[in-house]
Amino acid sequence: MVAEGVFAPGHLGELTRIVPFEMVDAILTETGARQRRLRKLPARVVVYLLLAAALFEECGYLAVWGKLTAALDSLPVPKVTGAGLWDARTRLGVRPMRALFDLLRGPVSAVRTGGARWKGLLTVAIDGTYLDVPDSPVNRARLGKGSNQYATSGYPQICLTALVACGTRAVIDAAFGPRSRGETVYGERLMRSLHSGVIVLLDRGFATNSFLTAVAGTDAAFLARLSAIRKPPVLARYNDGSFLSRFGAVEVRIIECEVTIATTAGRHTGLYRLATNLLDHHRYPAFDLARLYHERWEVESAYFEIKKTMLGRRVLRSRTWAGIAQEVYALLSAYQALRIAIADATGTVPGTDPDRASFSIALQAARDQTIQAAGVVADTAIDLAGAIGRAVLDHLMPARRLRVSPRAVKRPLSRYAHKSLKVDRRTYRATLSIDILQSPISP
Repeated sequence: MVAEGVFAPGHLGELTRIVPFEMVDAILTETGARQRRLRKLPARVVVYLLLAAALFEECGYLAVWGKLTAALDSLPVPKVTGAGLWDARTRLGVRPMRALFDLLRGPVSAVRTGGARWKGLLTVAIDGTYLDVPDSPVNRARLGKGSNQYATSGYPQICLTALVACGTRAVIDAAFGPRSRGETVYGERLMRSLHSGVIVLLDRGFATNSFLTAVAGTDAAFLARLSAIRKPPVLARYNDGSFLSRFGAVEVRIIECEVTIATTAGRHTGLYRLATNLLDHHRYPAFDLARLYHERWEVESAYFEIKKTMLGRRVLRSRTWAGIAQEVYALLSAYQALRIAIADATGTVPGTDPDRASFSIALQAARDQTIQAAGVVADTAIDLAGAIGRAVLDHLMPARRLRVSPRAVKRPLSRYAHKSLKVDRRTYRATLSIDILQSPISP
C-alpha cells in the first residue's frame, strides 16, 4: 500500500514508518517548500527520492527512480527524465533535508540500552572525517584541492564532524563545510547538542583549551586524550593515580596510563594521557576512565558504515554546493533511519547489545523493502522489529572483539607496497592490560 496518484513513488519501503508522509509534509510546509501546483514530481516524492539515493549510492538518480517504482507496475507512474529530476531537486533546496535530519537525529537509546551509558552518563564521541566531492569548477573554487610540491591532486573534499552516541552509533548532531576550516571549527557547532548527563570522548585534535572550555560550558563531561607535548601542571595528586590540573579556567584531572597489548606475536605498549572534568576520583576512578576511552572507536565505526557500507568509498554525486549539502543531509538522514530501525529491533530482545546488529544486513533489507514497496504503511498491529529488524535479529554478530590494530593503509597506491607497509593481517588472541602511572602522593 502506497500513496495515491503522483505521490505513489514517494516511499522508502519499511523505513517509511520511521519517515512517514505526515512528517515530510509538515517539514515541507514549515520550510516553505511545498509545491504550489501539483507536478509529476511533488516535493514529497523528491524527499523520498533523495533518501532512496542514499540507500542506493551506486545508482544514478534515474536508476534510483526505477527502484522506487519497480513494484508499482499496476499504477500510472509518471515518466521522468534526468533533467526533470535535476529541476525537482533544485526546486526543493537544502532546507527540507536539513529540517528532516534535525527531526531524526538523536541517540535513539532507551534507559536500558546496553552500553549506551557509563555510570549514568550518556557516552558520546566527536570526531571528523572527509568526503570526496566531484571535481567540478564550482567545487574547486569553493573547496580547493590537495596539493604538494609538484601539483594539485585528488578530489575536492568536505569535512564532516559528527557527534555520535557510542552505544548505538546514532548521529546526535553533525556539521560540515570546506576542509580548510578544520574539524574543530565544525565541532564547536555541535555544542548545542551537549548538556549535563553526557560524557563526550575526544581525540587529541579536539583537546585544545578553547574547545574543552566550550564543552565544559555546556555542563557536559569530557574525556580527552592529550598530545605528548603538553605538560599540564600538577596541582594535587589523588589516590587513584590521577592528579589535578588546570586548562585555562577549567579544572581537570589528568590520568597517565600505560596500555599493553600482548599476543603470540609479541607485545606492544603505548602511553596515554587523558584529561577529564570529572573531578571526583572516588566516583570516577582513573582505571574506569581509561577503560571507557576505548569506546571512542565507535564514532570511527559509524563513519566506516557511512563511507564504506553506504557510499562504497564513492565520490558524492552533486556538482554544486547546494546539491552537496542536500545530498549529505539525505545521507545522514537515511543512516539515522537505519539506526532507529536497528535500535527498535534490538530493543525487542532484552539484553541485546546494538553492537551485535549488522548494519550491512539492515541496509540490504531496507533496500529490498524499498524495491518491493513493502511495509510502507504500518498494519493496525505495530511490529517494532519489522522485516528489517527480523533480518538483523536472525543474524546477530558475536560479541565485539578487542581492537588491537592501529589505523593502517589497507589499499596502498602501489600494489607492490604492501610488503614495505608491513601490515599484518593475521588474527591473534590478545590480552589488554592498563596500568595507571602513579607518582608518590605529596604529603
